[in-house]
Amino acid sequence: MDSKKICFIICTNDSQYEAEATYFISRLNIPDGYSIDLLSVWEAASMASGYNEGMSASDAKYKVYLHQDTMIIEKDFISKMLNIFEDESIGMIGMVGSVSLPDDYVMWHGDRVGHLYCCNVSRMDDWLLGDIHGKYQEVAAIDGLLMATQYDIPWRDDIFDKWDFYDVSQSIEFKNAGYKVVVPNMPSPWCIHDAGFMNLANYYEERDKFVEEYIHSINQ
Repeated sequence: MDSKKICFIICTNDSQYEAEATYFISRLNIPDGYSIDLLSVWEAASMASGYNEGMSASDAKYKVYLHQDTMIIEKDFISKMLNIFEDESIGMIGMVGSVSLPDDYVMWHGDRVGHLYCCNVSRMDDWLLGDIHGKYQEVAAIDGLLMATQYDIPWRDDIFDKWDFYDVSQSIEFKNAGYKVVVPNMPSPWCIHDAGFMNLANYYEERDKFVEEYIHSINQ
């Protein structure tokens, strides 16, 4: 693994979104001695399988998995991320996280923390979700809009073969491996997420898979 490299991994099916996300990545400040790489995964069978493909193709220690509609606007994102990862007990960083998983395991039905600009078709809002005191807050799970890691743990594409719950699953996988999952304290948002319309066609089917696989881990 190259301890001085950061790889940005995007599953995409839209060249315009890909170009915009790539543009913002290209404008990030890169700390001295570090390099960045970008991998776009087209025609992935699922988010988990696409991320496994990207993870296997990169030798970067630090990997940033992000939605094609997530734009990183904090130019010092990399140095801020590396500062948090100086704590080797932290495995993964997200922009939005659930303090604890709600009874129905739907993240937005419970208390969350984080800060981002969120767009839909008609407006953009500044979402400040809860207060974080200190450098970061440990959470139960993070939202998949951006997930940064400093260790490679396989994504569970053996279970999640669509586009939902891969993020909550990966959060549990990191915690089961003994690592913290955290959301930074962000006085101003680090990202814009062009959320658009939410597609829940397969969401609850994937939720049921998650519960069946992780119910014992969650209740420990």
